[in-house]
Formats: sequence, structure tokens, C-alpha cells
Amino acid sequence: MTLPLARRASRLTGSVIDSSTELLARQTHDVVRFAMGAPSEDLLPMADLDEAFARSGPSRYDYGESAGEPRLRDEVVKLSLEMGVETANNRIVITNGAMQGLDLAFKLLVDPGDLVIVESPTYTNGYQTAKSYEAHVISAPVDEYGLIVEALPEIVEREGRTPKAIYTIPNFQNPTGVTLPEKRKLLLLELAEKWGAVIIEDDPYRMLRFAGTPVPSFGEISPGNPLIFSVQTFSKVIAPGLRVGWIDVDPELQRLAVNAKQAIDTCTNVPNQLAIADFLAGNKLHPHIKRLLPLYRERKVAMIEAVTDTFGESVEYTQPEGGFFLWASFQNDYSSINTEELLPAAIAQGVAYIPGAAFTIDGSLRNALRLCFATSSPERIREGINRLAVSVRQHAAA
Repeated sequence: MTLPLARRASRLTGSVIDSSTELLARQTHDVVRFAMGAPSEDLLPMADLDEAFARSGPSRYDYGESAGEPRLRDEVVKLSLEMGVETANNRIVITNGAMQGLDLAFKLLVDPGDLVIVESPTYTNGYQTAKSYEAHVISAPVDEYGLIVEALPEIVEREGRTPKAIYTIPNFQNPTGVTLPEKRKLLLLELAEKWGAVIIEDDPYRMLRFAGTPVPSFGEISPGNPLIFSVQTFSKVIAPGLRVGWIDVDPELQRLAVNAKQAIDTCTNVPNQLAIADFLAGNKLHPHIKRLLPLYRERKVAMIEAVTDTFGESVEYTQPEGGFFLWASFQNDYSSINTEELLPAAIAQGVAYIPGAAFTIDGSLRNALRLCFATSSPERIREGINRLAVSVRQHAAA
């Protein structure tokens, strides 16, 4: 029997990144994990979280408000103000991680056929969510300063219509690790106003800057702008398994987002919300991040040194000032290497990564790969790069 599937079902292609978790779980040998964008277990604030869960009240197992637990929304407002963004309770919706925030964004903003501009390369799940709502997704290039905003007018002119939304990861971009400067943010805001397009700001890494000078967020530059749909999460700064994030949007959109969320899951996990609220109220977040930053910087430096020592001029890479990722591209004698084809040999050798093509809508950038340095110690990073080099040499010889 042929099932009567909806047309959109064929657009649900799944995530190469998320599928890597299942793939790695099936491995019986030791694998250095550069694939998933997550902190290592030793960097999670487990003791503080356990205490926070223990202090949750008797109502923690009841249904919660669809917009989010009031205590957590209040803490999110305070945290935003600390980061320089003026916001209010009626702009916040607590979500099941950033992914639900992106789903709400495209669900509320995009009709079938609407033009959506994304970065190339960009977060796989972001552009696939847009495609799942039948958006016409096109890409704009990224350089060492993030999205090349100056290229957007020509892209739009070539398309013959303006975008409904522009999806960007402004800080320590996934997968390249680069950051969008204020000058380009100002231009992007100007173009969004001109086109009536919404900027979907996916910003999970902003608090994880370990070098360089902070760049003002869209919310700092243009407070309360209704064309900014901000998506954030605690997954990268506290713990990914909690699956708690939030959106900061115009109050009119906030009410619509609550309606949409009620048709999805009623409310975000209440015990997890209350534990995070307690964690924030107890001033645990900032000391935790202060502990993380020098460790992430050390791990990034270790990865760059290992890549340089091992591959020399055969690999080009970015220089992230924060976040989780190093973006590397094979050059010279290795320029023809296809990192999708290389992956099985790499996993067999004991190292995992995400191929570059997974971050593009056209399957390009096949000589590139994303490496997460946050998950591994410097010693494990060096071991992983050595294993990668062995698999590269074997693949190249074959």
C-alpha cells in the first residue's frame, strides 16, 4: 500500500548532524567525537543542576504555561538586560531548545514558495526547517566576517523578488565559527526594513566568547524592532539534554507563537524550566561560563596547532573567537578529497566529524568539514587529528 503522505513529507530529509549521534552509538571502538556541537560531560554543571532540581516545588510535575514558566521568563528578561538587550515578559516564549524556536519562526512567517535567504555554509537543521514549510530557500556566501550582506541586493535582484526572511547565525557561526561585524548588521537591518523581511537571528553561542571584542547584537542595535526574530538556547551554555531555549519577538508575534506552541506540545518541560530558573536565580550561570571560556580557548588552540602540525598548508581553517567550531577545508594535494566519502574511513580509524556538504543546500563545499573542539580535551583533540590524518592518507592513496 502507498501511504497518502502530505506533499511536505518529502521535504523532511532529516539531519546529518543529529543522525551522527545514532551512528556513533553503534560504534564499538573508541571514537574521538568532533561531530556533535556539544560540551563534554566534564564541563556540565551537574552538581548545581542536581541541587536546582532538588529545590523544585511540588508543582513541578504539573502542566505549565505555554509561554513558559513565569520564573524562567523573568530570569530570561534579566539575562537579556545583562547582555544589553532591552526586552519584556510579553516578548518571551520558552521553547524546547532552539530548534523549536526556529520551527516557530518559519511556521509563523513562511508560506509555500516564499523566498528565504540562508548563509552558505549554515546550520543544516535551520535551512531544512525552512524547506519543511515549503520555502524557496536560496543561499548567500559567507566569508571570514560572516554573511556577506553586501551581496544580498544582487542576489535579490537576480531572484526578481524580495525575501520573506533572512536566516543568520551572527556569533561564532555554525559551522564556520566566524562572527558578523556591526557594520554588516546595520546594513542587514537596513535591507530588512527596505524589503519588509524578518531577520531570524539564531544566536546560541553569543555568551561563549573567549577572545576578541564583543559585537552588539541586533537587539542592542535596534531595540524592539519587530523585524527581529531572536532564537536562543541554554543548550550550549548549560546542558544540551535539558532542551530549553527561548524566542524574543514582537509582542504580536509572541501571542501567535504561544498559539502555535499549544498545537505542538502545550508547554516546555516544566521540571527543566524550574531547574534552569533556579540555576539562573542562584547566580550560577556566569561563574559557570567564566570557567568554560579559558577551557574552550585552550581546546581551540590545541585543535589549530594539531591541524597545522599535521596537515600544514594542505588545510585552511577559520579562526573563531568563541563558540564550538573550527571549519577546515582541504587544499593543494588534498583539494580533491570528498569529506562525505572520507567519513566511513575516518570513523573506522576512530574519529568523527560532519562533512561540509551537509551545511549547504546544493551539496557543495565537499572538500570541507566541521570540527567541534568543545567536546574533547586537548589530548583527545591531538589524537583525533592524528587519526583523521591517517584516514586522509589512506583515502588519498586509494
